[in-house]
Amino acid sequence: MAQPALFTSFRMRDVTLANRIVVSPMGMHSAVDGVAGDWHLMHLGQFAVSGVGLVITEAVAVEPRGRVSRCCLGLWNDSQVEGLKRVLGFCRQHGNARFGIQLNHSGRKGSVGTSWEGQKAVAPADGGWELLGPSALAYPGRNLPKVMDKGDIAQAIADFAGAATRADKAGFDLIELHAAHGYLLHNFLSPITNRRDDDYGGSADNRMRFVLEVFDAVRAAFPAGKAIGVRVSATDWIEGGWNEAETVALSRKLAERGCDYMCVSSGGIAPEQKITVRPLYQVPFAEQVRTEAGIPTMAIGLITQAADANAIVGEGKADLVALARGMLYNPRWAWHAAEALGAEADFPVQYDRAHPSMRDSAAFNFYRERKAEG
Repeated sequence: MAQPALFTSFRMRDVTLANRIVVSPMGMHSAVDGVAGDWHLMHLGQFAVSGVGLVITEAVAVEPRGRVSRCCLGLWNDSQVEGLKRVLGFCRQHGNARFGIQLNHSGRKGSVGTSWEGQKAVAPADGGWELLGPSALAYPGRNLPKVMDKGDIAQAIADFAGAATRADKAGFDLIELHAAHGYLLHNFLSPITNRRDDDYGGSADNRMRFVLEVFDAVRAAFPAGKAIGVRVSATDWIEGGWNEAETVALSRKLAERGCDYMCVSSGGIAPEQKITVRPLYQVPFAEQVRTEAGIPTMAIGLITQAADANAIVGEGKADLVALARGMLYNPRWAWHAAEALGAEADFPVQYDRAHPSMRDSAAFNFYRERKAEG
């Protein structure tokens, strides 16, 4: 019997995913000097054996000023490469998922405390750092960014390319560039945060220039057989901000340059955004980009039910489905989705006794009865 759409394979260049389920990047704020440690070994290791097709790391800073908090992962030096290589080696020893890395620069939203500390601004005098942005516009409650000159822009492009080279050395199959949620690349795209009057500001084409130059540099630095995608906010949810039509135009330009997919999220540029959050509320954006730009898309945002995820893929609304908080709450989501849809997901042999096919066995029934007896 044919597999449900959600559990069919998907290929990007030389990277084949066993299914369409993706673990979305989630900030852990648990690195030391940008180096991955035992927390990341455990965190990403659990997803390696979870039955998903692709796991993407949290946002990884391409230079020290690109961190969100001082505890973010980084990829600007070789010790950080070795930390991630150790984690990937462990994951691949025990699981069959493919692994991607999300490269990011925090822009005007950096130099804050951890998520559980409320992400309050940390001044340079208190251990924080200089922020960068296209214009001198602070995110409310955070530090004022330095306006990037042409030299800063060139250096940022080089930083992304250098991180891409290190990502390959660490062993990643895929890179996702973070151009959403109010971080540096998004700052250049949105007229809310980009008030420049040079080649990187003003018209939509000029505001897209930095993102396209970063993509070109990263694509040139990463092996041709490995995939690169871009996460974008389809809309700022603010009148006069970045919008769906511009997202489609950017996606077309990226597709022409060899971008393999667009992860279509939304919002994050400023607190003034007005969003009506509900299940599947961002899926229409992914569908629009897929249809109008002719590029594979990844849908994300309050996708929690297996039937919904399967319909998104089966009805051609997106090619991949990403879960974040849902995976934190239930790292075995893919197993449960497979059971609900009558599909198969990868099980490590050590967990075979938990496979649905074992539940009617005499041994499982004996265990269940004994447990019920206390």
